[in-house]
Amino acid sequence: MFRAYCRLTYSMARRRFFVDAIQSGRAEIAGAEAHHLTRVLRVEPGQLFEISDNGRVYLAEVKKARKELVSFIVREPIAVSDPAVRTTLLASLIRFERFELILEKATELGVERIIPVRAERSEKGLEQAALKRMPRWQRIVREASEQSRRARLPEISAPVTTFEVDVPYRYVLDEAASAPLLSILPAERRAGDQVALLIGPEGGWTDREREQFTAVWRSASLGPQILRAETAAIAALAVINAAWSK
Repeated sequence: MFRAYCRLTYSMARRRFFVDAIQSGRAEIAGAEAHHLTRVLRVEPGQLFEISDNGRVYLAEVKKARKELVSFIVREPIAVSDPAVRTTLLASLIRFERFELILEKATELGVERIIPVRAERSEKGLEQAALKRMPRWQRIVREASEQSRRARLPEISAPVTTFEVDVPYRYVLDEAASAPLLSILPAERRAGDQVALLIGPEGGWTDREREQFTAVWRSASLGPQILRAETAAIAALAVINAAWSK
């Protein structure tokens, strides 16, 4: 039985893991992840951790810790705060080692949804190859979510070829823009606002693409330096987070 109250945990060092489901107050982690928990993290019965079913977070005790299976008994719910801003990141496909850095850091920075975009200057073949990388990308965001103690995993969509997204505030980073990103954010910002951020590929946007997004996206700059796509994504997300955290 769960206790009738939620509490905030004060142990910032306590690890958090994601489980597929919680049934009758019990949960399991199996396979390679369980092996990592028992062999690398040295998880043992009796230890307390936090677990999330991608909806709520709970304090849980390890019941069994075997090579291919770690089981938990749920002790009580843990209260978590809602995000200050709900961000959708549209990231143009670039070389995968760099795109995966974007996935990892965007997850740590609290992005709610990640949409890969095939831009005109994206390397050919990346869109089809991306579909095959989805299981790996899901592992990357899961590990980053656990490390950063998120309550929910970000959603990764299949690659798209358009810049359409139904979000009130939409900003595109463009080296041709003059307005700093911070200067064009809304003056009145409310908790839970939805923001979309569009990041270009290596080589930047084409004139035709600028014509497509100019009508519905506000162009912004991060300064006079030409940044790599992954650097721009991380910096812009940090600016948005800071603006909505005030």
